[in-house]
Amino acid sequence: MDYKELADIIFPNAKEISYYEEKYPERDLPEGAMVTRFAPSPTGFVHIGGLFGATVDRKMAQQTGGIFILRIEDTDQKREIENGVVQIVESLKDFDIIPDEGMTGENSEIGNYGPYKQSERKDIYQAYAKSLIAKGLAYPCFATTEELEEMRQKQEALKIRPGYYGKWAKYRNIPADIAAEKIKNGENYIIRMKSQGNENRKIRHHDLIKGNIDFPENDQDIVIIKSDGLPTYHFAHAIDDHLMHVTHVIRGDEWVSSIPLHLELFHLLEFKTPKYAHTAAIMKEENGGKRKISKRKDPEAAVSYYHEEGIPTDAVVEYLLNIANSNFENWRRTNQDKKIDDFQLELNKMSVSGAVFDLVKLLDISKNVISKYSAEKIYEETVVWAKRYDTELERLLKNDKEYAILVFNIERGNIKPRKDIAKWSDVKNSIIYMYDDEFDNMKEEYAFQKITNKEEIKTILKEYITSYYNKEDTKQIWFDKMKDLAEKLGYAREVKEYKQEPERYKGHVGDISTVLRVALTRRANTPDLYEIMQIIGEERIQKRFRKWF
Repeated sequence: MDYKELADIIFPNAKEISYYEEKYPERDLPEGAMVTRFAPSPTGFVHIGGLFGATVDRKMAQQTGGIFILRIEDTDQKREIENGVVQIVESLKDFDIIPDEGMTGENSEIGNYGPYKQSERKDIYQAYAKSLIAKGLAYPCFATTEELEEMRQKQEALKIRPGYYGKWAKYRNIPADIAAEKIKNGENYIIRMKSQGNENRKIRHHDLIKGNIDFPENDQDIVIIKSDGLPTYHFAHAIDDHLMHVTHVIRGDEWVSSIPLHLELFHLLEFKTPKYAHTAAIMKEENGGKRKISKRKDPEAAVSYYHEEGIPTDAVVEYLLNIANSNFENWRRTNQDKKIDDFQLELNKMSVSGAVFDLVKLLDISKNVISKYSAEKIYEETVVWAKRYDTELERLLKNDKEYAILVFNIERGNIKPRKDIAKWSDVKNSIIYMYDDEFDNMKEEYAFQKITNKEEIKTILKEYITSYYNKEDTKQIWFDKMKDLAEKLGYAREVKEYKQEPERYKGHVGDISTVLRVALTRRANTPDLYEIMQIIGEERIQKRFRKWF
């Protein structure tokens, strides 16, 4: 019996590989277009590292006129969670990462190169495994768990490399007729690749991020088809990337050590090898050192964290591009009104060592992003967030949309817009004093600064509302009147005047405005006081002054 006959016994119903080669033809894309894929397993929440990878994948495909694929690698079905695919699809969608091809739901997909879920491609993998067996490049392995453990112990005792290779590969050269007999007798088996490599030979591989890397050749006879008929990751990814015509595999650097194996798989399968780019892990500083950001230790490792906190997706994506290419920050500084898609990401400018995740930097970026939003957009985004995470805030905003938009519009649309909101969970605290019922229930003490004498405060408030307040005043007239009030009560009209001769004055006009600000908001730091007063109006101003009295 030859190996072709053995292949027919193992996979009697498998199609010829020519069928799949014709079914999935070369793509008609512009020269230089990249076909990338994000290929997670549905075994848990999307990690920030996964989102980073998907962002880079999508960006490289988008800016080259290529295709971005979402493929689900679910061959390890023991670890799969319920609705795992939906979680992945929705998590990416939340960050405006929508695939050109691939899974769109638990059992829905778009594109002509599917199925895009590996568990539904079993027949394809078996066809290519059959082809390798027929060529003598793969074989059935009948090694039991006990045999493999005994082999491992012997290797440890001899202090040599562990693994199933060379003379340790017991069934590597099993005759076809003996293998067929074992199969007919019902013995359990898996399919292994028959490696042609030699660990004493070196290969040099060019990684698009890490540059040239030298490796020993792979010589391990790895499993390519498991006992349940499904492929291992290594085998499946090679076939999928080939048939989907993926040009660039961008993945985490934990896969760097697999390069020799993957190169050999592509060679044995007679496939064109895609270009590989291995991204450095996102790091976290801890106790003076660095470690990989952890699902177990770090809440910000889960992408759900950003939604719970209310950090806009625009800000998260901008931050990820910032750690992807160090020149992004300068580009953004000089292209403040451009869209993210206008930035040209370059793989060879990505960090070889892991970027440190900086939540402070992310929130700073988020403040800048939100500062450019219109009041209407802030209202809509906050309501969407509040509906899920803060129903009290949702009620407050929906009760009077026009008023809420006026509040959000304070210091917005200026050359230097306000930057006091970093995330939607900040909103309630930043606007709560603009609502009378909430203001009345605030527990904060009045945060008067320099002027603390109650009689002096009372005088300032009464003088202002009696003689100086006029809703029709422009901002300049209002400020001039504030200076007049300051002068009347013995305060300097200008801060610089006070600094030059502090002994002449009780304080300066800023101290007067602070008294008004604190009486109206209970806070010493707020957005523009004039705009706050314009929204609150005379009746409510008087009411708040009386409350302090």
